[in-house]
Amino acid sequence: MQVGNKSYRIESDIPGKIPVFPLSGALLLPGAQLPLNLFEPRYLAMFDDALSSDRIIGVIQPALAESAACQSPVEDLCRIGCLGRITSFAETGDGRYVISLSGICRFRVIEEIEKGRKPYRICRISPFLGDLDAGDTGDEVDRKALLDSFKAYLDANNLEADWSSVERASTETLVNSLSMMSPYGPAEKQALLEADDLKTRAETLIAITEIALARDSDDYGHVLQ
Repeated sequence: MQVGNKSYRIESDIPGKIPVFPLSGALLLPGAQLPLNLFEPRYLAMFDDALSSDRIIGVIQPALAESAACQSPVEDLCRIGCLGRITSFAETGDGRYVISLSGICRFRVIEEIEKGRKPYRICRISPFLGDLDAGDTGDEVDRKALLDSFKAYLDANNLEADWSSVERASTETLVNSLSMMSPYGPAEKQALLEADDLKTRAETLIAITEIALARDSDDYGHVLQ
């Protein structure tokens, strides 16, 4: 996996402990980019420390109370997040950082360490090394079904998209971009993160979209009645 100027190919390329940024509803995926606006002092300190070392931050959601599948050794965090490398940043002049994290690979939380020594949290992790392999190009993804689902959602919500850009995008970019920009809740975002491969992620996104469309249609019918 090439991320910015750095290659991540084997386990020794990935740090064993990382600063984590708990962020509800956020989804970062390997190979994709997540913009962040940092303003809390503890996360400004986290950014400064990361920038002066390996530039790696782990994005993870707070624990989902309704999901036993999200149980983690750290009770108030989900068990799986995604490593990101800081690939760009800007200072705003009012004390904030606007940064871009580029996804490297997913990770599983093993334990929280050094609690209290830093204003932010640090966890020992186990990386998903399979994410570093660029072999999954999404050849098994039902691209037509994914695009049909996306179009149905746009039509139902009176939205438009640049279809020429959508159709030119690689399947991997399409699946991950649609997953990250989808307007669904934390539980759905966690399911998309934890999908085993691109095919499963695409199928999960289609299923979530179909449920949302069916629910919205049912709610509209109730209003009419």
